[in-house]
Amino acid sequence: MKTNNVKAIITGGVSGLGLACARKIISDGGRVSLFDINEEAAQSVLSELGSRAHFVKTDVSNEENVISSCQQANDFLGGINVAINCAGVIAAGRVLGREAPMATDYFSKAIQINLIGSFNISKTAANIMQNNEADVDGQRGVIINTASIAAYEGQIGQAAYSASKAGIIGMTLPMAREFTRIGVRVMTIAPGVFMTPMVAGMPDEVKASLGAAVPFPSRLGNPAEFADTMAHIIENTYLNGSVIRLDGAIRLQAK
Repeated sequence: MKTNNVKAIITGGVSGLGLACARKIISDGGRVSLFDINEEAAQSVLSELGSRAHFVKTDVSNEENVISSCQQANDFLGGINVAINCAGVIAAGRVLGREAPMATDYFSKAIQINLIGSFNISKTAANIMQNNEADVDGQRGVIINTASIAAYEGQIGQAAYSASKAGIIGMTLPMAREFTRIGVRVMTIAPGVFMTPMVAGMPDEVKASLGAAVPFPSRLGNPAEFADTMAHIIENTYLNGSVIRLDGAIRLQAK
């Protein structure tokens, strides 16, 4: 699939990695529907991206909301052939905090948004994609999820976040195997330390320290590099059921 033919829904699409993906797809001639909860940020993003972009306020953890949003996106795009899951929360905190153990509701929030949110989008988008016309390989769509290297080397304070991202990795292959019958590929990208809005707000010395910890290139990841990986997955039909680490060879220490 060429990116100029892409009709994509992108969760977390008005900032960070999701916005980088939207910019890449739009610049290549495709169309996007941005799912996010930040309506204010969406307005400036839509002004930038133009008429081939569309916004739907979406809580990815809410199944009915996701179904409604996907229907709206399907109408605007004239079909959906790509779904990119970038929405997520950090949910940092120790299991045994100084004042009390971590509240189960706090742990659950990371699972609901990061993992179940990705599942909700994936299943709803695949249900729509199965009705697309197949290409020469029998392909009807592509789903790209976002995990994290914390799924492999979670640090102290990342139990909730790491669990949610490990779940995304765990569902990648079985979902890809199941969706072979409808011609929909499923891939996951596990990024390292990227210059996202959360990192951008940190002090300069902290950002420099994070970048210096990356073996090569010794810097923070650029969201455009994530978007380039996304585009390659879309165009390379033989990529399916796998996880790509995009991390400059960093391996997280315990803390």
